[in-house]
Amino acid sequence: MTGLPEVLKLVALGGIAGVLSGMFGIGGGLVIVPALVLMFGFDLKTATGTSLFVILLPTGLLGVLEYNKTGHLKVAAGLLIAIGVFVGAYFGAKISGAISATTLKRCYAIFLVIVATYFLLAPSLEQKPGGSVDQNPSATDVPAAP
Repeated sequence: MTGLPEVLKLVALGGIAGVLSGMFGIGGGLVIVPALVLMFGFDLKTATGTSLFVILLPTGLLGVLEYNKTGHLKVAAGLLIAIGVFVGAYFGAKISGAISATTLKRCYAIFLVIVATYFLLAPSLEQKPGGSVDQNPSATDVPAAP
């Protein structure tokens, strides 16, 4: 750290990532890693390791409590995903260490393009009462004529 301004910037980055994580369920890979590379000059592997450290702590606890309070949390699914993340992070770190920084940057770019393309082009999905997903929400917005 080079001083208070950098510390404040890192805290601000964490705050922004926290807000986005609470809103969209994102953080490390889509917010923190690019910011550490572009704004703080971290190399991609160090940015990834640092971002992974952030999620090691209970960073989402307050957000999880709020989503649970409003009935928007599936604990069993979250626990199963957490098991996958626990194991997957190990293998992801092994793969990252075994490939060049250039290859890692290209893989990361492809990942971001795929995610962005999905959100730009995927049909709108809305939740029906009872938990099922409506693939064509506009058809249900207008009641049927009697």
